[in-house]
Amino acid sequence: MLILKTEPSRFLAALQDVLGAVERRHTLPILSNVLLRKSGATLTLTTSDLDLQISTRAELGGDDGTVATTVAARKLADILRALPPDATASLSHRAGKLQLQAGKSRFTLHTLPAQDYPMAQEAADLAPPVALPQPLFRSLLAQVAFAMAVQDIRYYLNGVLLALDGHDIRMVATDGNRLALAQATVDADLPKTEVILPRKAVQELLRLLRDDAPASSPLQMRLAPAQARFDLNGTELVTKLIEGKYPDYRRVIPANATQQLTLPRDVLQAGLQRTALLANERFKAVTLQLEAGMLRLSASNAEHEEASEEIAVQHDGPPLQIGLNVAYVLDLLAQTHADTVTLALRDAQSAVLFTVAAQPGFCYVVSPLRI
Repeated sequence: MLILKTEPSRFLAALQDVLGAVERRHTLPILSNVLLRKSGATLTLTTSDLDLQISTRAELGGDDGTVATTVAARKLADILRALPPDATASLSHRAGKLQLQAGKSRFTLHTLPAQDYPMAQEAADLAPPVALPQPLFRSLLAQVAFAMAVQDIRYYLNGVLLALDGHDIRMVATDGNRLALAQATVDADLPKTEVILPRKAVQELLRLLRDDAPASSPLQMRLAPAQARFDLNGTELVTKLIEGKYPDYRRVIPANATQQLTLPRDVLQAGLQRTALLANERFKAVTLQLEAGMLRLSASNAEHEEASEEIAVQHDGPPLQIGLNVAYVLDLLAQTHADTVTLALRDAQSAVLFTVAAQPGFCYVVSPLRI
């Protein structure tokens, strides 16, 4: 049976939508494969790592009919990338093998039975679907995702907290040393829910969601205590959720700052990047010394090397000195494209609150370092 006949780029685009769920190494060989299921004119591609499953639908020509098989996903993608862009690729299923042909190139690929592919079962307690604008959901995710923990023993930090309540949607990420929060009000009646989206699911959603998606193509989201399902652009993402109690992020956000400082983002970013060149490689500490009309950035390392930079500011409050992990601040400055960033400070022992006027509902908290 002829499964498809189309340009390699169209087939590759559909395959890349689901490729993120494929682990390079897995104890189950079939999870290195993509499940191809043809029904009528529609081809469905599915991949899974048992925690995350992504499926997408496409019409790529070929015969109308029904067939299902699995083939090595990354190997297939490599072949499609290598084919001439002006060729026509055809994929056929014969005698338990897949044959891919484009021009004078032919490939015979090993398959594994479709019935052996482990599909995610829909949770029985999934809530009714909630429709949200794709650009909004993606923006909120992008504003906080960089603050997620990476393989932290506190497993509940390895993801993003998604909180819904009435007309409010809120996302939070923290690694214990810094915290990012983004929130917005939507024209929808949202059930009161809090779930933790795993890191990999967050990364795939950021890749699949479209900033330019029209209002007529919203994200459809269904949540259960242990599972979340997202439908977007003809692609479905199903993920297990992280179970656990997320920290009370409201207590972390400082509300009693005594001094506030607004700086041009690009000036602060460039100054920190230069100063960080001589910062201790382990602690990445940079000292911010605030005086009348000036902010001094300084750093040193174990070799007694030093770097400093002065930035003119509008400030006439009392002097203040605080140490911060420069990587955490640079992460924020790389995430936003706003013209200015505002710092709210109290003393050397209190966390610093960063806000961005161009991103209402967003705040970022960084814990101080001893200096």
